[in-house]
Amino acid sequence: MNLPRSNSTSGRVQAPLRCWPVAAVAAGLLAACGSSGAPGGAAGPSTSGVVTGSYYRNAKVCVDDNGNGRCDPGETSAMSNANGAFVVGGRGALVAEIGTSSRRFDPATGTESAVLQPLVFRAPAEANGVLSAISTELVVLAAANGGNVATARTTLATRLGVGEAQLLADHNKLGDAKAKAALQTEIEQATPRIAEAVAEAGAGGDIVRALRNRFALDPIQNVVIIYAENRSFDNLYGLFPGANGVPGANPAASPAEPQKDFDGAVLPSLPPVWGGVTAAGQPTVVTQAQTVGMPNRMYRIDDPAGFFNTGLVVSQQTITRDLVHRFYNNQMQINGGKNDKFAAYSDVGGLSMGYYDGSRMKLWKVAQQFTLADNFFMGAFGGSYLNHQYLVCACVPTYPNADAETSPAKGSISAIDVDANGNFVRLTPAASSPASVLNGAPVYKHDSTLTPKDASGMFYSVNTMQPAYQPSSNAPAPNDATKLFADPAKATTLPPQTQATIGDLLSAKGLSWAWYGGAWNSTTALATGSRAFPAAVPPAALTPNFQYHHQPFNYYARFDPVAHPGERALHLKDFDADFLKDMAAGTLPAVSFYKPQGNLNQHAGYANVSDGDTHIADLIAKLQASPQWKNMLVVVTYDENGGFYDHAPVPRADRWGPGTRIPAIIISPFAKKGFVDKTQYDTASTLRFITHRWSLPPLPGLVERDRALVKNGGRPMGDLTGALDFGGRS
Repeated sequence: MNLPRSNSTSGRVQAPLRCWPVAAVAAGLLAACGSSGAPGGAAGPSTSGVVTGSYYRNAKVCVDDNGNGRCDPGETSAMSNANGAFVVGGRGALVAEIGTSSRRFDPATGTESAVLQPLVFRAPAEANGVLSAISTELVVLAAANGGNVATARTTLATRLGVGEAQLLADHNKLGDAKAKAALQTEIEQATPRIAEAVAEAGAGGDIVRALRNRFALDPIQNVVIIYAENRSFDNLYGLFPGANGVPGANPAASPAEPQKDFDGAVLPSLPPVWGGVTAAGQPTVVTQAQTVGMPNRMYRIDDPAGFFNTGLVVSQQTITRDLVHRFYNNQMQINGGKNDKFAAYSDVGGLSMGYYDGSRMKLWKVAQQFTLADNFFMGAFGGSYLNHQYLVCACVPTYPNADAETSPAKGSISAIDVDANGNFVRLTPAASSPASVLNGAPVYKHDSTLTPKDASGMFYSVNTMQPAYQPSSNAPAPNDATKLFADPAKATTLPPQTQATIGDLLSAKGLSWAWYGGAWNSTTALATGSRAFPAAVPPAALTPNFQYHHQPFNYYARFDPVAHPGERALHLKDFDADFLKDMAAGTLPAVSFYKPQGNLNQHAGYANVSDGDTHIADLIAKLQASPQWKNMLVVVTYDENGGFYDHAPVPRADRWGPGTRIPAIIISPFAKKGFVDKTQYDTASTLRFITHRWSLPPLPGLVERDRALVKNGGRPMGDLTGALDFGGRS
């Protein structure tokens, strides 16, 4: 649709534009419009302006006569020059098509860069010829409110904290540093979303609708993130129709390389499952000896004919052995993107290559009804601990001065081999490590919780450490009369963290949020009281098997139980006592995180696939029946792969990740139905959605990740909006 020019009263009535001479544009002032000379000297009105954010050279600009967001044959067009400026015949709403032959010029640095993905910018006539990511967002918001540009302009300017005149200025020319920074931040966040929309629409598709789905997010009032455990995409959804699944078993699968030994030689067979397939105490037992000689390929764990050639059925109700899933190990298994050393660098050998027939799961049926993302990666390499941290802050915990003589963690620094440039190559092997994985699992000199010191002198905590506050696996110090803290003298107690989290950003904007933990209240009572935790033989039978390192906000100084008891009570809550009550009452906060208790989270080693599947699917049904469902977005995803193989190549980004591909289901009245979303996502895409929905400043880790992806020839991570469809045309 064409958006009408507005006056200051209603925003709907056409009025004369405020025009500037073309000379003013050349002088770096505001863009001109309605100049008396059309390009080439033809008589008639024309519009002068600039394609900015920084400046886009060789962009095709046209007057959008039919309102479809494209430059169609017959619509007058012109190309932007080296300064992004253009003069196009006609007046009205504008479109700029920016292809990969265009270039982006940054006037601040004087550098030019390639445009990696095609873009489409739109602008209402009121934009005075300034075409940018922000003018595009303004068009979408105006169309979503019925065409009222003035209201949309006020809303967007207020959201970004800039003046309305600044909103539609060339931000490169602004003298107000604060406003310039706010606009630049929004441009950086909005541009990849526009690229996603263009890619989704394709040639001749509905770009208008695709843009609406990226920016008109107000219908979503509540976000619920359900965080399950330790499954790769192939492990559970490798047989899902239309998904990039198990090679050789799913027609939509991309190719995969065979598994290799430590020296790079192709393995003649998978290594045995060291220690056997099944966890202690299971009714079905598959021993190590029964797994010798399995073919070098993926195989079905729950094969109804039996596991390998044993005839023993390992059902989805059976708890299998746990698999190593740690920071450096995951990188070695990925092996630069080839994913060909999962069996070699696992402590359970061939079990890493197994998968299930997920069609038997209730969540499979949920995925069929809504959107399954099949290009979603764990945010950080390694295990649950680090990925829970990444989920809430897109960051990695720090441990200053870990090598000091007085530091409890001085013995917790991992031993690694690096190349000539200091880049990680492998964990340093122990002298006793076997020459071939067919003879035994690898052994390392020292695979511990901390990285070696980096160039800045900092140590990072990448494998499981305990929170400084109870509940913690580390008991209070003997002199702690409060019993509210973990003993700081323990090597595995992480000092309180102070990095910014998504919770900080939400609170700063006055938005409600909470982390709901399964068995939080009962475990806290035990941890701060008798600490008489129930014993279980075998360990897999323990219920609820609470995991202290699955509660990421409990690591932060903001939730110190003595200094900030109010913050703690407001944001760290229990599933049974709080989430279920809030859900039924329709009072869930704007953002809710839910972590199921151990026996319901699908973690190999202490939970089966079936119980967690049933629990989460039942919870989704309850959310669908809740008062807030009509404005809700639910994301069911997994913290990490749990050591299970996945064949999808992992994008190259920064030193923290992303890691192996994991499942994610996007569930909402606005989710695309029966859709497999191919957009590239990672764990922090949930944070991107929250950030974009409520116009929060980006966490530094989000910016770092996307810049690293682009530097390595990739594209930024998506924000989940590729899974949404708000309907209608904007």
